[in-house]
Amino acid sequence: MSEPDAETPPSRLRRLADSDLFSPTQWRRRVLFWSGAVMVGLAAVGFAQAADAAFGLFHRMLEHSRWWAFVVTPSTFALLAWLTSGALKPTRGSGIPQAIAALKVEDEDFRKSLLSLRVALGKMALTLAALLGGASVGREGPTVHVGAGLLYSLGRRFGFADAAAAGRFILAGSAAGLAAAFNTPLAGVVFAIEEMSGAFEHRMSGILLTAVIIAGVVSLGILGNYAYFGRLDIGLPLGRAWWAVLATGIGCGLAGGLFARLILPHDRGLRGAMGRLRARHPVLFAAACGLALVLLSQLTRTGLYGTGYAQARAILEGQHETTGAFGALKFLGNIASYWAGIPGGIFSPALAVGAGLGDNIAALLPGADAPAVVLLAMAAYLSGVTQAPLTATVISMELTANQQMALPIMATCLLARAASSLLCRKPVYRALAERLIEGYEQELALRETPPSSADADVDAGAEVDIGEPALVEDPATPTPPEPREPT
Repeated sequence: MSEPDAETPPSRLRRLADSDLFSPTQWRRRVLFWSGAVMVGLAAVGFAQAADAAFGLFHRMLEHSRWWAFVVTPSTFALLAWLTSGALKPTRGSGIPQAIAALKVEDEDFRKSLLSLRVALGKMALTLAALLGGASVGREGPTVHVGAGLLYSLGRRFGFADAAAAGRFILAGSAAGLAAAFNTPLAGVVFAIEEMSGAFEHRMSGILLTAVIIAGVVSLGILGNYAYFGRLDIGLPLGRAWWAVLATGIGCGLAGGLFARLILPHDRGLRGAMGRLRARHPVLFAAACGLALVLLSQLTRTGLYGTGYAQARAILEGQHETTGAFGALKFLGNIASYWAGIPGGIFSPALAVGAGLGDNIAALLPGADAPAVVLLAMAAYLSGVTQAPLTATVISMELTANQQMALPIMATCLLARAASSLLCRKPVYRALAERLIEGYEQELALRETPPSSADADVDAGAEVDIGEPALVEDPATPTPPEPREPT
């Protein structure tokens, strides 16, 4: 009996070359991911510093005279509404729905319209302009948008344009963007799983972790090892203090759900009326929203402008000078800024609203440590707005470098998610992303329909115009009913 032929050395070499570990294609992909993650980290750090500088200029203007805001803020809102009415329409809003929609639709034209380098650079520039004008917006959502755009554009540039590969670049860029924006690496991974993809692909685990780690290292190397709101040594012992979990979970969860419901487009009620007005006179409507923000700010000592970071941190530390109604007023200021349809995120402003509401709730719970109640309220409101309890939990812990509050924060976020769903049946980012996808599908249907006397004025070759919907629906286009959460 003859022995089986031993495997020849050339055959072994071919097998090694074809394996993922030594494959030139896989190494080219890894190098692109690593390079892209460095770019996202640098962009996030530069964006953060530029955002602080832009809002600092606005704040110094207010110190000279707070009446300047009556001119600067409405004018900025009007200018941004005009600038984003054309090719830069995809820069509107937070940017997270754009990244989710691009991840879900495996169409190169659609993805390019939302995540091109022009859109990424425009997102950064216009968000900085919004902060320079005092808008109540954040930079974290835009950083996610920019991260997704940078990695997607890099992958396309170097040959990874197929749908599956491009989706991995988008997901990794989104996770790296959030991780670098908040200096919260674990939150970046959880966000990618819970909010962006809704599932976890085993092959993506190494890609996600690597991108997040590299972007985080870049941020760490430039800014140092810091916690966004400082390191808080607080806790919530078992007992009567846990009433704070129930109070913040239900109260702030309902408030977050109300906010999410109000920013989703609809054809009836207040949102329908605002949407029709916005569609008819977008620039004037945006200016009116800016004026409303200024008028609301006159009711506070510190104003409602910008991210609200300074106020939220001061409330956490118990050294604030904000009015007792700061949480409710910031809630209205965020609504005005979002309804205007200007670029800017809702993460940081949502944390500020939660801090203000938590300060009110803490006054009703003398048996609990006030900073602990405020932290719970911030996590609960963020969970209510996004309906992503795991992301809200991890972000809240990493923002304060606090592990002692893990269980109460998690319980609060889950309760807030349930309360929020009573008012808004679907997570706001996913609902907005679906509206973007529906708009694109309608545009494709119009292009494929032969022109007739009824639609002869439709230009079948016009560029697809996609932007995050923010009560800007065309009144002539019927709006479908709010999507129901699957049972």
